[in-house]
Amino acid sequence: MKQILMAKGARILAEQCASVKPGETVLIVTDFLKVHIAETIASAIFEMDAEAIIMVISPTYIDGTEPPIPVAAAMKAADCVIMPVSKSLAHTDASRIAITEGGARVMSMTAFTEEQMMSGGLFADFRKEKPVCDSAAKRLTDAKTIRVTTQLGMDLTFSVEGRDGNSHCCIVDSPGFTAVPNIEANISPVEGTTNGVIVSDGSIPYYDIGVLTNPVTFKVKDGFVYEIDGGAQAQVISNLMAAQNDKFVYNIAQFAIGLNPLCTELTGVMLNDEGVLGTIHIGIGTSSNLGGSTKASTHYDVIIPNPTVSLDGEILIRDGKLVG
Repeated sequence: MKQILMAKGARILAEQCASVKPGETVLIVTDFLKVHIAETIASAIFEMDAEAIIMVISPTYIDGTEPPIPVAAAMKAADCVIMPVSKSLAHTDASRIAITEGGARVMSMTAFTEEQMMSGGLFADFRKEKPVCDSAAKRLTDAKTIRVTTQLGMDLTFSVEGRDGNSHCCIVDSPGFTAVPNIEANISPVEGTTNGVIVSDGSIPYYDIGVLTNPVTFKVKDGFVYEIDGGAQAQVISNLMAAQNDKFVYNIAQFAIGLNPLCTELTGVMLNDEGVLGTIHIGIGTSSNLGGSTKASTHYDVIIPNPTVSLDGEILIRDGKLVG
């Protein structure tokens, strides 16, 4: 019966977010844990007289793992790729190549839940919010230096000079990428320029960590995390990154602003938490799909509530409120 309740959400995803048109080939990449969501989206696509193809993979071990070669080839050949998967395929070469060489529209639905198909951020007015997201992305493009502080003691500064902001407004109607339903404006810091400390009492919605029970601190020097402190959740992320044997998993890859007015609280679900209005998140690891140059074995985000953000000294967000 849930598939009936998810049908409206599936129609929003296919029609409004992915901009599916009759006659198009739409590839839905999913895994064994998300098949019911994939099937519901396929039904909506079928009703729109487009070709829906579902490819099912095993859930990957870690976010950012490349999909199997046949899947990557199919992604490049499709008009549109929709990815309801347990672990993210967004920051992979397969997604990048599907866009840059295949001209595909790629939409990420990492860790999407059946509940998200029925209520919450997916039901925001994405067209209405698009100008807000576009404006924030332009502000990031125009900036040279960004500073983020919080009352918990976070103080992080980095250069974005020469980098373009990205407007991920949950609508992809030309070759490119978006995720759903987070609505975010983001930019990739210039490599080697990030310094300071990240302190989060919000969420790390990756690797089954979720909402934080104790603050986690990341110390950063010259673009790389060099120390992670906190409770048991901090130890999980520290151990997992060390196990990758890849120095680039510590790269500061992304700064992003959550802008979905219907994402109202942190739940531990990635594409809800990244869109919560009044938060920012710092991405760590791969930046090559965001305008940076680093390819790491993974990418994850640290959600920070109630930040103050200044662009070249001008306040854009004060204590979680967009003011600029």
